[in-house]
Amino acid sequence: MSKTSQQNTATDANGVSVIHTQAHTSGLQQVPQLVPVSPGGGGKAVPPSKQGKKNSFVDRNSDEYRQRRERNNMAVKKSRLKSKQKAQDTLQRVNQLKEENERLEAKIKLLTKELSVLKDLFLEHAQNLADNVQPVGTETTTTNPENNGQ
Repeated sequence: MSKTSQQNTATDANGVSVIHTQAHTSGLQQVPQLVPVSPGGGGKAVPPSKQGKKNSFVDRNSDEYRQRRERNNMAVKKSRLKSKQKAQDTLQRVNQLKEENERLEAKIKLLTKELSVLKDLFLEHAQNLADNVQPVGTETTTTNPENNGQ
């Protein structure tokens, strides 16, 4: 297999060299590499969102600057109001849950008392039934007073 390659180096607007390599090796495609132009290395490639922006002096009296500041101030106010509203909603929900919890605890106490009373009644009734039941084989005959005279 033959191995041939060509390298083209180009520098973009951010001072980053891009090396384009064309190779003839078993059909593999190589990816461009970013290399900093500065001899010291260690430079970072600038993301596309920051490429068009420069750290030039901003005229604070310009209409564009005032509009950006006004939009930013409105966004900050909106964000703070939203945060404040969220905190108030959370506090209101906490208070609702506390009230519901108190109601439920009172209901638990009431139902526990009711259960205790019903349990006592049941045990008393069961005890009365047990006292009235006679062992098998010791039955006593009872006479019916209505049928005695006939």
